[in-house]
Amino acid sequence: MEKIFKIFSKEYGNVNQAALLLGSFAFLSQILGLFRDRSIAHFIGPSPLLDTYYAAFRLPDLIFVSIASLVSITVLIPFILNKMSGREEMTDQAKKFLNDIFTVFFFVIIFVSVIFFILMPYLASFIAPGFSVEMQSKVVLLSGIMLLSPILLGLSNLFGTVTQIFRKFFIYSLSPIFYNLGIIIGVLFLYPIFSIYGLALGVVLGAFMHFMIQALASERCGFMPRFSFSVNFADIKDTVLVSLPRTLGLSFNNIALILIVSFASYLKGGSISVFNLSLNLQSVPLGIIGLSYAVAAFPTLTKSYTSGKFDDFNSHLKSAARAIIFWSLPVTFLFIVLRAQIVRVILGSSSFSWENTRLVAASLAVFSISIVAQGLIALFARAYYAGGNTRRPLIINFFSSLAIVILSSCFLFIFNNYPHFKYFIETILKVSDIAGTEVLMLPLAYSFGTIINFVLLLFFIKRDFMANKQFISKTFFQSLSSSFFLGVVSYISLNILSPVFGTTTFWGIFLQGFISGILGILAGILILYLLGSEELKDLVKTLHTKFWKAKVIAPSQEGL
Repeated sequence: MEKIFKIFSKEYGNVNQAALLLGSFAFLSQILGLFRDRSIAHFIGPSPLLDTYYAAFRLPDLIFVSIASLVSITVLIPFILNKMSGREEMTDQAKKFLNDIFTVFFFVIIFVSVIFFILMPYLASFIAPGFSVEMQSKVVLLSGIMLLSPILLGLSNLFGTVTQIFRKFFIYSLSPIFYNLGIIIGVLFLYPIFSIYGLALGVVLGAFMHFMIQALASERCGFMPRFSFSVNFADIKDTVLVSLPRTLGLSFNNIALILIVSFASYLKGGSISVFNLSLNLQSVPLGIIGLSYAVAAFPTLTKSYTSGKFDDFNSHLKSAARAIIFWSLPVTFLFIVLRAQIVRVILGSSSFSWENTRLVAASLAVFSISIVAQGLIALFARAYYAGGNTRRPLIINFFSSLAIVILSSCFLFIFNNYPHFKYFIETILKVSDIAGTEVLMLPLAYSFGTIINFVLLLFFIKRDFMANKQFISKTFFQSLSSSFFLGVVSYISLNILSPVFGTTTFWGIFLQGFISGILGILAGILILYLLGSEELKDLVKTLHTKFWKAKVIAPSQEGL
């Protein structure tokens, strides 16, 4: 067991290697997440009952981002590195700081969770005003159960700071896998016994496993928190002042999602489920690509900035941004073109009808237009956090979240009152013959607000860090050109293969989508090659070095 843990605890110093590792485990976590959603779609499907579950998620999420983000990894790492004074081990000063943070955080999040639990009956009518009294009662009970999750995830986040400092990315990446595993257990085993409340219990189980992984890893890294009886409130104040803008920024986004849920509660039953299922699907490439590079780059960006190596900082930031664009743009076009095949293969099951498939697929296509923007927002925000500037992302996040709420209301009004706009949206997304299409205005507003966020961050990133030098434009236009041809080839292939394989069986839908996607990817690679893409050359060089010329080392007999 000790040897296994040492293998899992391997350090990764290179950003690309760390991003590859994080991406690999994010991929596994997302696969489990897709299996989770398929199980939910199979047993329940988009329905008023599932709407109550997704609506109940919003308050625990708000507590998590409002309180746990005060002691998030991106905020704590610069403080701890400073107290470690360049050493590669936890100093007494760093341990004291973490113990103080742990003590204050523990009591604050418990207190806030109790307050929310008491106020839950009143808050439910705000989250889902369009629900019946019976459905709102379910939201209250579900939220009450899931209030345990922000406590556990917040503590896990605190421990995760230690594993990230020591670059134990393998261990850090395991927690989301176990979190999804807990929810899957809730769907498969607890839902048949406790109905919808079994899903909430699964969330708590997943949060507990998430916490245990990070707690054990932190202990192995030399830190196990203890309650402090003499808290240094000066350090706590400094931490809160730095983290508060970021916390508010995250809270704004979460509040925007709460308001979106409240809008959706007035729409056709199952609308909240459609919104959340498509949001989860578009989060797959975001988690694998955008967040992996952002998380992997953050410690390096922080060290470069705090040590005054600004050229290295700019180089790492530029490299990570180009990588996110290089991988995310093709995925965007694939998701738009192959949306129906993706949704049907992943979610199509017993309680998930063809009408559900088409509506979720249309929503996924609308979400997909902001995948690149979301990935770059995660990276750009961390660039500011690495430099100790949390106010810039806060202000931008506030305006973009406000835009999401305003656009949601405006788009719903226009969709319901202007038939030509409704006809245009339904026709382009091929959903004119099914009910409930007004829900598509919510992901449309979310994507537009997110793109506004990205454009503003890009403007200030170039001004504050890059001195208006060329940043990502070359990579963007190369990837955009490649992705366009990828989309065209995939679309043509799909129309050719659909009559061949049919659309009534799982394997028929899977094969037409898979083959069309492969042909599109090959076309995209060809365009990148003709354009002389540096990212493609680097990828080929890396694959050639790591695989074709890799030395094969026989395993030690001791471990057998």
